[in-house]
Amino acid sequence: MSALTGKSVTRDTIDASPETWGNSLPILHEIRYGLKRLAEAGEKTLIDLRAIPFGPGDEARLLEILGEGEVKAEIDALGPTRVWESAVPGVWIIDHRNLEEHRLALLVEVTTIPDILCTQPQDLENAMRALDERLARGPEEPST
Repeated sequence: MSALTGKSVTRDTIDASPETWGNSLPILHEIRYGLKRLAEAGEKTLIDLRAIPFGPGDEARLLEILGEGEVKAEIDALGPTRVWESAVPGVWIIDHRNLEEHRLALLVEVTTIPDILCTQPQDLENAMRALDERLARGPEEPST
């Protein structure tokens, strides 16, 4: 038997305004818990916002509440990725897009610095070889 049996559900019953959905509030509490874990144990938190069933306006409201801080970075690899620290230190937003600018992922990372901005250990070996090659070529003439 349906839970709605005998109950009338009308358009007026469902308020779809962004202020009433409230799905941003649980995410903000998860971010708060992530900040606590980062401060106390150094543990990072990653929240995939694309996996959250946001209602109309929830994503915009969440990003508005978090605000934008002073640190921003752009990465160009298989499409643009924009990374910025929110106005709440330690809370980073990572927006991955493909070459057609379609969003692939929207993440909140609670950390001192997002993993995507860190040099990958496997790249260090290549970095040393590249620098060795530059050193072997000797000093180059300054460009004019």
